[in-house]
Amino acid sequence: MGRAHSQKTRDKNKSKLPQVPKNLKSDGLDVEYSQELADQDDLEAQARSNAAAKRANSRMKQSK
Repeated sequence: MGRAHSQKTRDKNKSKLPQVPKNLKSDGLDVEYSQELADQDDLEAQARSNAAAKRANSRMKQSK
């Protein structure tokens, strides 16, 4: 017998298993961000994000 004959029963289960648990799936809705309502943590996170984006862009330019 070939190899495919022994794997058919095992591989049938893969299509039924979810990749992400249902409780971790998002509803696909975007959250609106308001600069006026941002607190200090939001502003720090935004600054870190901008700094990381600048580092990533500079590394991409250097590698070209």
